[in-house]
Amino acid sequence: ITQLLNRWRAGDQEAMHQLAPAVYGELKRLASYYLRREPAGHTLQSTALVHEAYIRLVQQEAVNFQDRAHFFAICARMIRQILVDHARKKKAAKRGGGMTLVLEKGMEAAGRRELDLVRLDDALMALAQFDEQQSKIVEMRFFAGLSVEETAEVLSVSPRTVKREWASARAWLYRELSGEPA
Repeated sequence: ITQLLNRWRAGDQEAMHQLAPAVYGELKRLASYYLRREPAGHTLQSTALVHEAYIRLVQQEAVNFQDRAHFFAICARMIRQILVDHARKKKAAKRGGGMTLVLEKGMEAAGRRELDLVRLDDALMALAQFDEQQSKIVEMRFFAGLSVEETAEVLSVSPRTVKREWASARAWLYRELSGEPA
């Protein structure tokens, strides 16, 4: 995948066409992972989510993927944007509606097992205002499903730093989304 990304970055359009089948399964797995946590009757399907992410990916003018992990981190951001856009449209169409996702076991607010994806996106944007690295770590770990090591590689930091920042970001998000005082 990294070799195909390098060829694509160098302008080889054939590499882009070879990349699609190579990453499709992983992107579909990611999409299915998020959508399994959705309420029954959710209208967005994993195939549609993957196709929309791939379309957005192909439309990128400045393609500069460093490697496989960086590629999936960018895909995670696109998936996040698609899910949030979908949630916002659904909320606009039906007040009080919207998609929800579980951030991680043990992160639920007391009595709540799910959190609102739009609120999560707003919280991540707020987090990015004072700690962009923590926001990126949450995005890569949560939306792309990258391991601690892969996230460290993409951000050029140590795995220990990722673990520390991940724990701090989760605690901050928990407080932000649960409404509990700091």
